[in-house]
Amino acid sequence: MMRDHCEFDADAAQFAVDFFGLLHHSKGKWSGDVFELSEWQLFVLANLFGFRNDDGTRTFRTAYTSVARKNGKSTFAAGLGLLMLVGDNEGGAEVYSAATKRDQARITYDEAANMVRSSPSLSRIVRAQRNNLSIERTFSKFEPLSAEAHQLDGLSPSCVLIDELHAHKTRGVWDVLATASGARAQPLLFAVTTAGHSRASICWEVEDYSRRVLDGTVDDPTWFAIMFSADDEDDWRDESSWLKANPNVGVSIDTKYLSKQCKQAEESPGRVQAFRQLHCNQWTESSARFFDMNKWDKGSETVNLEDLEGLPCYAGLDLASTTDVTALVLLFEVDGKYVVVPHFWIPSETAGRRQKQDRIPYQAWCESGLIERTGGTVCDYDLLRRRINELGQVYNIREIAVDRWNATQLVVQLGQDGFNVAFFGQGMRSMSAPTKALEALVLADQLQHGGNEVLRWMAANTVVERDAAGNIKPSKQKSDEKIDGMVALIMALSRLQADETGGVSVYDDRGLYGL
Repeated sequence: MMRDHCEFDADAAQFAVDFFGLLHHSKGKWSGDVFELSEWQLFVLANLFGFRNDDGTRTFRTAYTSVARKNGKSTFAAGLGLLMLVGDNEGGAEVYSAATKRDQARITYDEAANMVRSSPSLSRIVRAQRNNLSIERTFSKFEPLSAEAHQLDGLSPSCVLIDELHAHKTRGVWDVLATASGARAQPLLFAVTTAGHSRASICWEVEDYSRRVLDGTVDDPTWFAIMFSADDEDDWRDESSWLKANPNVGVSIDTKYLSKQCKQAEESPGRVQAFRQLHCNQWTESSARFFDMNKWDKGSETVNLEDLEGLPCYAGLDLASTTDVTALVLLFEVDGKYVVVPHFWIPSETAGRRQKQDRIPYQAWCESGLIERTGGTVCDYDLLRRRINELGQVYNIREIAVDRWNATQLVVQLGQDGFNVAFFGQGMRSMSAPTKALEALVLADQLQHGGNEVLRWMAANTVVERDAAGNIKPSKQKSDEKIDGMVALIMALSRLQADETGGVSVYDDRGLYGL
């Protein structure tokens, strides 16, 4: 393998490989054994440390490795971190293991510390403490870091190890640490992860960029990427799919274990997404997604708004606390189908900030009319009130269900405008029946939403909470991203069905019939 701007230094690559011969495993069946690099680890290591620029510095500055769990990625990262601490000829080296929480960051760090303690060669030069590995004569250190990005200023890392990048809900740690190494001659940011599920995450951004580097769409000679994954069209139940995602089969993981996990997923549909993500290393839309998005997409037939003019409907209104998305969903019953007309608002400054930070296409949605900007930094309730009144001139809005949070004044004003407005509780008692009813409508192809991109994004984000009695409700805390539109839709559905049954939803009495 050759690159136009660099050469492969076999001696440098061999030095890195030989360094791992100083390391010992500290856990499992290999505890105490010398670290023997598997083929995929040897390939990554040789590339990262073998390719050199004309001035002798390493070519690759960022490395992204995506592989299914139990394939030795954290142990490999620990050894690589020690190599950067001890064998990089970097005065004042700063190596950091970073994760969403300090405990997660300590997984890689603790493995490295155990390797130091079990190696006579390393223990003579590296001092191992609870949260610090240090070399006094070179003023070098290796420490674990948590995801509190605002506390990371002032660091000058020579190497950053980011474990399980898919677990990072924001891009803060990546941005801070990736830009903090300007004073280093050949810094290395090494990210290792299993596939995730949020397309609005920093991990997906890095994954997507890596794919474009590998297919030649992006020319970035400093970026190394290797991804082990079953293809999207592969059958997750097929053993050949597992082999694509698990290069350590026969080493740290075996097909018997994978077969057992697959069998459990076949018997419990709720485990399918987890199996695909963790063991086939496939990106899914949500690890605990509530809605079947293939079924959801069945309702993408265009909604003709003119046909709905004057027809009765029910509305759910979920207000943003201050700065994010406000959702109003109108729900009609027409010819046996439930027709959804969603409206969204967001402060202008929030749209720009969220798109820049989290790669959510708010600006594009605003430009296409799917979301309306309200101006400023907080939700403009006066504008919202005017828009609801305008909609009331077009449609027969019989009732508006509103989450009581921050809504008292607006509820009073809308009541003065002639709307029938009622507070709607967000607990299990109020939300469970309509949430189950909405799932049933989706599965029965009775929901028509016109393929609205914003609402689809929120549907894919939706995760539910369950109690011991089997009640459910959408959880804003557990969901990856915004679900305001789905909460509004559930409230609207509850009021529509309550009206059909004389004030009480039929599901409150008899539950849902199976389809």
